[in-house]
Amino acid sequence: MSLPFILVLAMGFLFACGIYLMLERSLTRVLLGFILLGNGVNLLIVLTAGHGSPPLTDGKYLSTVGMSDPLPQALVLTAIVITFAVTAFLLAMIYRSWRLVRADSLQDDAADLRVAITKMIDSEAEASTEYDDTEFGDEAESPIIGAVDLDDDGTPADRGDEEPQDGGQHAGGQHARGLQDEEQADDERDAKNKHDKNMHDKKKGEKK
Repeated sequence: MSLPFILVLAMGFLFACGIYLMLERSLTRVLLGFILLGNGVNLLIVLTAGHGSPPLTDGKYLSTVGMSDPLPQALVLTAIVITFAVTAFLLAMIYRSWRLVRADSLQDDAADLRVAITKMIDSEAEASTEYDDTEFGDEAESPIIGAVDLDDDGTPADRGDEEPQDGGQHAGGQHARGLQDEEQADDERDAKNKHDKNMHDKKKGEKK
């Protein structure tokens, strides 16, 4: 088993443990996970440099053939400094949390949960008022059978809004008879006006 393969296994183990610990609610475990993850990243950078001799020379042979790349080593130094700074910040947060609540675990904020639930309920209420029913639903003037009923208030028969079939036919018959009576009255009025006009013309002709 070669050394690069061992470093790859170690890097994978550090990544797995670090991510697992960072998903916990305890700030101490989050800190340990961040440290492990940082070490795994440092190993990854070191592996990218590959094998080589130190970048040193005796002044006679200035060739860089066979020397290791110094850039990954400089990146590792920078990563160590950043990891140290973030570790100090997390330690301060853990200490402050322990001083205030005697616990280092993150808890759900009850006020935030109430605000989130209230916003969700308000949004659902606004959506329900905007889309009470489709224009072809059971409350339309000419409902279509099978149309989507968004207000979910049941059929007209369930609500008691539907009139009996006989009553509807009776009302339709009365409406038709009323229209016929109005048309007959209009015809009689037109005939009477025509007759009066003819009589007037006739009397006017006799006078001449």
